[in-house]
Amino acid sequence: MRHRAGKAPNLAALLLAALAFLCLPALLALAQAGSIPSSRRSDIAYEAARPRLQTDLDAKGLRLGSRVFLRITKEPGELTAFIEDADGTFKPFRTWPVCSVSGSLGPKRREGDNQAPEGFYTVKPGQMNPASNYHLAFNLGYPNAFDRANGRTGSFLMVHGNCVSIGCFAMTDAAIEEIWTLMQAAYEGGQTAIDVHIFPFPMTEANLKSHAADPNAGFWEDLAPAWDVFEVSGHVPAVSVQDKTYVVAPAA
Repeated sequence: MRHRAGKAPNLAALLLAALAFLCLPALLALAQAGSIPSSRRSDIAYEAARPRLQTDLDAKGLRLGSRVFLRITKEPGELTAFIEDADGTFKPFRTWPVCSVSGSLGPKRREGDNQAPEGFYTVKPGQMNPASNYHLAFNLGYPNAFDRANGRTGSFLMVHGNCVSIGCFAMTDAAIEEIWTLMQAAYEGGQTAIDVHIFPFPMTEANLKSHAADPNAGFWEDLAPAWDVFEVSGHVPAVSVQDKTYVVAPAA
């Protein structure tokens, strides 16, 4: 008995299936990079902090879930959260004292120098750590493009709780829970990355002049335009790296 030949396979369908199979790991990685990690600890913190933060934001005409910008100074040791207003400018919402920061004024240069970094960093959802040994944490993304261009090394430079620091910025647990909640709500609201600017001190003319003899003075002069642009415009400036130097775009 002769068997009828089966239907010829659709070559285009086979190619599409193969392509989908090959792309699946990349698609899964992309989805994971955009997701917000969570744990029972972070969920409890988020649910506890969210109502009171919304009340405090309402009082300032701001909204939980709006875009967030973070700015840190070493002297004084402070972290300030700015929230985007309805008109698109960032308004100061809350400042928390940095509980502990190791090292001295100046950037981090190498692994193990116990220095906290200075410069311009970006935090994406995948950099959030809801199960940190230091309560809750997020990775600053050091070394960034500037750090790498200048041969600087280091890893896992964090902002975290537990008030203990070895090269990181340590906050109280209560403070990191509020910061975490603002960031998580912003990600859930559509923000894909949160800028974190770290300065040695407020970049006023008087402060820069008083530190003019410091070996880091030239580096700080390169950081200062970003401070000035934000102070004047309320918009986070675009920062690039050219010839191993930070270049800050002027305010629009």
